[in-house]
Amino acid sequence: MLGAAMGLALTAGAVQADTIRFWTTEEQPERLAKQQEMAAQFEAQTGTAVEVIPVTESDLGTRATAAFAAGDLPDVIYHTLQYALPWAEAGILDTDAASEVVEDLGEGTFAPGALAMASTGDGVASVPVDGWTQMVVYRKDKFEEMGLEAPTSFANVTAALEKLHNPPEMYGFVAATKVDENFMSQVLEHVFLANGVSPVDDDGFAPLDVAATTEVLDFYKAIAEASPPGELYWKQSRELYFAGQAAMIIWSPFILDELAGLRDSAPPTINDDPTSSELASLTGIVTNFSGPSNPDGAAWGDIRYFGITNDADTDAAMEFVKFSVDEGYTQTLSIAPEGKFPVRKGTAEEPTKFTDAWSKLPVGVDRKAPLGDLYDARMIDEIVGGLDVAQRWGVAEGQLSLASKMINSQAINRIVRQYIDGEVDAAAAVAAMNDALSEIN
Repeated sequence: MLGAAMGLALTAGAVQADTIRFWTTEEQPERLAKQQEMAAQFEAQTGTAVEVIPVTESDLGTRATAAFAAGDLPDVIYHTLQYALPWAEAGILDTDAASEVVEDLGEGTFAPGALAMASTGDGVASVPVDGWTQMVVYRKDKFEEMGLEAPTSFANVTAALEKLHNPPEMYGFVAATKVDENFMSQVLEHVFLANGVSPVDDDGFAPLDVAATTEVLDFYKAIAEASPPGELYWKQSRELYFAGQAAMIIWSPFILDELAGLRDSAPPTINDDPTSSELASLTGIVTNFSGPSNPDGAAWGDIRYFGITNDADTDAAMEFVKFSVDEGYTQTLSIAPEGKFPVRKGTAEEPTKFTDAWSKLPVGVDRKAPLGDLYDARMIDEIVGGLDVAQRWGVAEGQLSLASKMINSQAINRIVRQYIDGEVDAAAAVAAMNDALSEIN
């Protein structure tokens, strides 16, 4: 290797060796090692070396802005949804290169929701890599016993509450009610999206529709009233579900390996065996969830992308991104399969190639097992299918930054809690939310 590099240097004169730089926020040692392994595979195949550079996620925005100003951006950046469109507008990203990669690999092979969130109108800002969708996690066995429909809608959830809420043995739901927890913000955005309600439009703040928002408030009050008392967030919802005392919760897919007894720090307590996969076998999930004003529903999604920068060695960067979401895609997903769902289910020739490979990747911390061994094929399809319709406030309207500020203000959490507690009626709650949100810019 060294001799080859020296020979290249001697023959190339002042020309640099063919190396590209890749910034990644997946900086945990095990995850970094897998990315370096993938870079080595790419180099062996193409001759282009990839320098894998870890960047702390909270520093990514400032690092990218500084590097852009200095003309020293890396070639490829693995980044969150929040940066895709703003970086494209700022000139950090080469949107033509990203769009060409998607076109070459086949636009139809990517999850539509993942592409839509990064859409520039005539292409994409960045290439979707992986993502996850929030889920309604429910006791499939209890639903089947009672002849209940899966909790795919407000109506189905409230119908299930009537049959399954029997405290303290079984709570119908464990709703997020702790106002200062981001978990409540995330759950509420999911529920608002499900009913087609958003506080932003193309021009910025958009007053919440009174009728549709009242439906959201009434639904949230119903699930809160079927929950235990107290300040509830992710911790209690997981603990109660794991103990067999909750019929439904809303959670991220990072619960999937824990449900199957693969993580000692968060074991199921439904029986005496903390390594048992019994609860996983009794569990169903729903990703696309609807309210009465939005029958098509929505999934709350978190998508990650590969951005090709305007300082890049464009051809080499495009080849690396293509490799990472095609030949090397299973390796990319293996970094953390329980939270990296494939945004490409397969290729035109093999439509389920990547979903099938992903379902066989081992998940877990203290013990390992493939998701496909723990959950049936229909559930795997539901997990991945949520990315087809994944949404977030403000993405389609180009107002993600404003929507994020609204969420982070926790005004919605606070006023929804007041409504749940009977301190205000629905009309006053909607008016209070509109007043608070209109002041954020």
